[in-house]
Formats: sequence, structure tokens, C-alpha cells
Amino acid sequence: MTAEAKIKALTSELKEHNYNYYVLARPTISDRDFDRKLKELELLEQAFPDHADPNSPTKRVGGEITKNFDTVAHSTRMLSLGNTYNKEELIDFDNRVAKLTGGNDYQYTAELKFDGLAIAIRYKNGLLHQAITRGDGTKGDDVTANVKTIRSIPHQLKGEFPADLEVRGELFIHKAAFVKMKEERIRLGESPYANPRNTAAGTLKLQDSSEVAKRPLDGFLYQMLEHGGTNLDHYQSLEMMRSYGLPVNEATKLCNSINDVWDFITYWDQERHNLSFEIDGVVVKVNNRLQQEEMGFTSKFPRWAMSYKFETERQLTKVININYQVGRTGAVTPVANLEPVQLLGTTVKRASIHNADFISQMDIRVGDSVFVEKGGEIIPKIVGVEKSMRDSNSIPTQFINVCPECSTELDRPEGEAVFRCPNYSGCPPQIKGKIEHFIGRKAMDVSSLGEGKIDVLYQSGLLHRPVDLYELKYADILGLSKSIINEDSAEERVVSFKEKTVQNILDGIQASKSQPFERVLFALGIRFVGETVAKKLAYHFKSMDALMNASLEDLNAAPEIGEVIARSLSFYFSSDENKTEIEQMKSHGLNFNVQEKELSSNKLENLRFVVSGVFSLFSRTELKKIIEDNGGKNVSSISKSTDYLIVGENMGPAKKDKAEKLGIKMIDENEFSTMIAE
Repeated sequence: MTAEAKIKALTSELKEHNYNYYVLARPTISDRDFDRKLKELELLEQAFPDHADPNSPTKRVGGEITKNFDTVAHSTRMLSLGNTYNKEELIDFDNRVAKLTGGNDYQYTAELKFDGLAIAIRYKNGLLHQAITRGDGTKGDDVTANVKTIRSIPHQLKGEFPADLEVRGELFIHKAAFVKMKEERIRLGESPYANPRNTAAGTLKLQDSSEVAKRPLDGFLYQMLEHGGTNLDHYQSLEMMRSYGLPVNEATKLCNSINDVWDFITYWDQERHNLSFEIDGVVVKVNNRLQQEEMGFTSKFPRWAMSYKFETERQLTKVININYQVGRTGAVTPVANLEPVQLLGTTVKRASIHNADFISQMDIRVGDSVFVEKGGEIIPKIVGVEKSMRDSNSIPTQFINVCPECSTELDRPEGEAVFRCPNYSGCPPQIKGKIEHFIGRKAMDVSSLGEGKIDVLYQSGLLHRPVDLYELKYADILGLSKSIINEDSAEERVVSFKEKTVQNILDGIQASKSQPFERVLFALGIRFVGETVAKKLAYHFKSMDALMNASLEDLNAAPEIGEVIARSLSFYFSSDENKTEIEQMKSHGLNFNVQEKELSSNKLENLRFVVSGVFSLFSRTELKKIIEDNGGKNVSSISKSTDYLIVGENMGPAKKDKAEKLGIKMIDENEFSTMIAE
């Protein structure tokens, strides 16, 4: 056998053994024999490098150095899921699904909710092309070199597969492997890792892929994004992913009712402790893809999926004292400082106690013994007070009446649960918070700045408002330095502005001037104007001048802008200080107008379309793009203002009934094509 043939044979055999071991969990060869064959292949590749497979099993050891991870846009948003914590909330979800599907039959797929970090993996012609972290859901970091070291993730797909495929899932570290890593750290006299999830997340962001290869990352994939128009149900898509050689967890159930889902949840609530990896709940998804599309999304979550979270760990500890934090909107949040306690592998020293009403209702006092758990297993919170252990001399907690940062008298707006500091232009945490929001990833995206650097620039008198960023000069900030103490670890770090740091900051600020109007509007931090609302306002009013000059009635009349948002906008634009800052931002070249893209035509101008069903001539995405490219507007639900419903196969009856009731014209894709061609 020639060297080339031997390399090909060994490569193919070892890939199959990897698949059997890491995906099927059914090894057909001993570890010793596997290592012997791997070493043989490695020596052959060294002797005949021209014949080595780019995705050889020997490449799992890594070695690529990544100084900076590139940011990559996701093909579709990576959304999080809404959470439920009891059966009643699960039944409420089922009732919503029944309503949104118009009473049609529907099934659920129930899956384990892995406690890891989300990943998107793209394959081109069956070869692993790119791996991207969740990031902010819109874009994430390219960690391809690191993911290629994970043995359960195939470099090459098996069987017949689409030319372009994206799959999503979760990466994690098994419990036993984590314990071994932790013990090794202790043996070497180093601080032990906190928990498997954080360790996995930190591992994936290491810059040396050979170091990643030494750590036991693993993963399961649970979603396939179609690129070839294949209309599979979710459960079928999982089966197809398995046929490609992708690691899909076997603990998945097709459920005919919410009671079947509950049985699955009840079983795994007990059995989870016997798994080799951590789970924190069960994910429930409507199985039919078409029904998923019909149900759609909120601004944060899909309406067709829900996460059921298992009851979390709870510990008893003591309240040492209560202090108060001021947010960028002036909201004052009380925080309980606690005697340190371990929760889910992390040390908890503080817990939110929300607001004055919560303190009063729970009767939380300094010195109390309290029960603490992690809300959603992330944010520590006090869930109960053990009053039998209370000191007889304890006194009720009185909420403060002046700002702890600037001594301004606090205000509690009517109908709100929180106290606020009204000194929005002079209160230090509000000032810094607004600037931090302004530079955020979803706003102006000045990634070279952060909380520590903002604090240094503020303390140096160079930053007081977001617009001051555009006045910064190289000479003014070069050499600035300050020590910052981490409140959790008490560790001290120095923030310093050296030549490269300064240049990166100034380059990032300059680049931010290209951000579109809707992101600039969001960056201003107007109360109640989140990312989605900012887009709706920008596209409706088209310019900042039009928005600023709009009356309260005009604002109220804008699509999906209610009275609360309208009043907040009116209040913001009534401030001469805010209007002056906007004018200064204009002078620095920020975008305050919607950049109208060049249209193919204006044939569909002022027409509103709803697209529903499955199509043969176009994909739904292509249809919607054609509508927008010809001046039309896509809307998600039918109303009196809808002009056309484009009907595909298997469209839900609810949409059809509503369109008929409102007299909306229904056309198929052929009629739509004719409309465009005319």
C-alpha cells in the first residue's frame, strides 16, 4: 500500500472511531490501539505532508494562535428562551400555543436544557467551516480553531448533506472531567475553577487552540437551520442531524400533549443527578416548523418554545448590611451584603432585594438569616427570611430618602415600584452608566472602551456626556492610569492608557460614526426606548428632526408606540440640554437620518404584506426581500391596514379566516410574481 493510500485509510478509520466513541458512545477499539494508530498517522503525515487531510484526526491537538477573535454576524438571531418554573406556567404556555395555532393539532418536542454555552457551527460541502459564539445574539466571536479541537464535533459530515448547513447547540464539560481539572489545579497550588459552565466558557475563549485541546470540552447540537428549503419537523431534523454524524442527545421525546411534556420533565427532574453533565431544565418546542413560523417571535423570545427550569439550589446565610446602587436611569436598587455562601459552585456575597416594597413585604433586616438562591440559576436573590433566628433587638429596614451618590432627594414616580434620583445630569453613576450604554455592542459598539476606562476618563474630567467621546484627543488621554478594585474578588487591577490602547479607542470612536440612525437613537438611552422600539421609531419618522418635532399625538399614533413611550420621548426632547447634545452629535457626523437603501423599484410602495405558508418558487425569506426591495413592507400579523396576504401551502386557517373577515386580498406566489413583473 502506498503512503498516500495508507494515510487515507488510517484517516478514515480514525474518524469513524472518533464518531463511535464521542457521538455514539459505543467504542469499537481500545484507547491504546487508537493512540497507536493516531501516532502512526501522525508520523506518516510528517513524512508525506502533501497527502495529509486538512481535517485529519491529528489536527484535534490544535496549535493555532488567535490574538483577537473576529466578530461574525449570525445568519439569524440566536435568541434566548422564556422561562417557566411550575406546571401552571407550563399550562399557560400550552394555552397560548393553542390560541396561536388556531386550534390546530400540534405536538411538542421535549429536550434536555444543557447548562453550557451556546454555539453556532457552519458546514460548507460537509466540511466544518466556521464556529461562532452567541455573543449578543446578533453577532458573536469566531472560535473555529478552538471548536475544531472538540472530538465530538465532526470536521466532516457523513452521508448525504446540504451544501450549506448551520447547526446550533451547547458546549460543556462533563462533571467528572471538571472534578479532575479542579483537583489538578489544587494539586498545583492554583485557585480551583468555580463551576463547569464558566470553565467551558473560559476555555472556548483561550487564544491558543492547543491549550483548548487539552481541556475536555464536549457538546450536543439541537437545532438545524435549513438552507435548502427542506420542510422538516423539528424532531425529524434531529434525526437527520444524527445521520450526518452530529452529536444529538438521545434524551428527546416527541409529545402529543402538555401532559406528556410534564411526564418528561418529572422524570428528568429526578434522573438529572445521574447524568454525566449538568442540566438545569427542559426545553419545550412546538414540533411543526410551519406552526413555528406562524407563531413567530417577540423581541426577545420565540413564541413557540419555552424553557422549564428545575428548582434551584438554596442556602441559608446572614445579611451583614444593605447598601444602595444607582443605575443609569436613576433607579435606586437595594443590595444585601451577605456572609459568603456557596451556590452552584460559585461564592455568593451579595443579592438583589429589588425595591422598598420587596423589603417591606419580606421584612428583610440587617442581621437576618435569609434563604438565597440563584434566579434562573444566574442572579442571586433572597427568597425567604428565617424569622425564628432573628435577634430580638433587630429593627425594620428604612429605605433611604437621598441618593447615596450625590445626596439629591429621591423621588418615587406615581405607579412605580422604584425610587429614583432625579439628578440625571449630575449623579456620577447615572453619567457613567449613560456613557457605558452609549458605547455598548447593540448601540455605538465602541468595543475598545469599557467600564474601567470610562471611569478613568470620567474621574479625569474628560467625559461627562456621551458626546464628549467625540472631543477626546490623543494627547489628553495618553498616560492616564488608575487602580480599580473588583468588589467580588477584592483583586486590584490597573487601567492604563498606553499608545496602542489610546489609538484603538480613538479608532473605535471614529468608526462608531457610521452606525445607522436606529442604533444612535437606542444609544441615547431614552427611557423605555429599547433596541426594537428605536428601530420602529427610526423607520417611522425617518429622521431625528421629525422625531424631535413630533407632537405627543404624533408619537402616540406611531406603530406599536404607546402612551408611556410617547410621554418619555416628549419629556426627553423637552430638555434643552438633551437637544443641545443631539446638535453637537450632528456636528460630529453621527447619523440622524435613516439611510434609504436603493430599491429595485417602487412598484409595491405603501403596500403592506403578510407572507404565510410554504412556497415552491421562493423561500419565505426571498419573498420578503423582494417585497422590501420593491418598496413594500412586511408585517407579521393581519390587520385592517394589511393590503395583501401571500398564501402558500399549509397556511394556518386562523390567518385565512381573519383575512376573509377583514376583506384582505389573498394572492399566491404566481400572482405575486405577475405583480412584480408588470
